[in-house]
Amino acid sequence: MANIKSAIKRVRVNNDSRLRNQALKSDLRTAVKHVETAVSNNDAAAAKTALLTASSKIDKAAQSGVIHRNKANRQKSNLTKRVNALGA
Repeated sequence: MANIKSAIKRVRVNNDSRLRNQALKSDLRTAVKHVETAVSNNDAAAAKTALLTASSKIDKAAQSGVIHRNKANRQKSNLTKRVNALGA
């Protein structure tokens, strides 16, 4: 354990950030899985609504730095392609 006051604060702040990032990432994965299950069940309406929420969560995760913006764009693109394939 750190002895210096600033080091103690850094440990606390890093732990808080880690927990926040973990929660965001978990929420993100859940949203993506909802889209994937809707696509696998051929439920176009559910897939479109799930895609909207997943896109929002992906953008928020990228904005806060949890995932890279290129990864966010790639994920959104791949999910959108799969949902659009249902309608065609």
